[in-house]
Amino acid sequence: MRLLLLAPPGAGKGTQGDRLAEHFGARHLSTGDLLRAEVTAGTPLGKAVQGALATGDLVPDDLMIELLLEPLTSAAQGGGYILDGFPRNLAQAHRAFEMARDLGVTVNAVLALDAPEDVLRERLLARGESSGRADDISDVIDHRLQVYAKETRPLLDYYEGRGVLRRIDATPEPDVVFQSILDSLADLPESIVPPDPDAD
Repeated sequence: MRLLLLAPPGAGKGTQGDRLAEHFGARHLSTGDLLRAEVTAGTPLGKAVQGALATGDLVPDDLMIELLLEPLTSAAQGGGYILDGFPRNLAQAHRAFEMARDLGVTVNAVLALDAPEDVLRERLLARGESSGRADDISDVIDHRLQVYAKETRPLLDYYEGRGVLRRIDATPEPDVVFQSILDSLADLPESIVPPDPDAD
């Protein structure tokens, strides 16, 4: 299974990415987690992206490709991948498609999770209070949502045009959202979607 999660901050793509990875036996590749790990480790890449992460801006395309090339390739050769956080604009989408096509690891479906802005903002503020993440404060949240609307939301039309988009309401509880995602994937070939071991 090869899935792309496309969602604004606070829509729950990290939670759903973990659950989908476990369900399908794939690897959850969260670019946010990968980038924060690079910053924590003090690598050259981490130092190069630290400023962008703190302000909620997009990380340059070349650095994102550098970050993802090895883990994406190894995950695709294993049980597949659930990619969360890339691409975030049309230029990255074109680069990502070219890279995945050349490697033979293009996505089976793109899951577009969405919820009203007030719900997203409330979730992010609550997460910031509990986790202390530097990008979950009010001013940065507003900027991140604006960046998503301007840079990332146009990808919905791009992936819809390619016939791989699945739109998911991310407002309900995580269990409900997860079931909606599985239902949206029911039309994929059986060779991609294995039988549910918990089904009757």
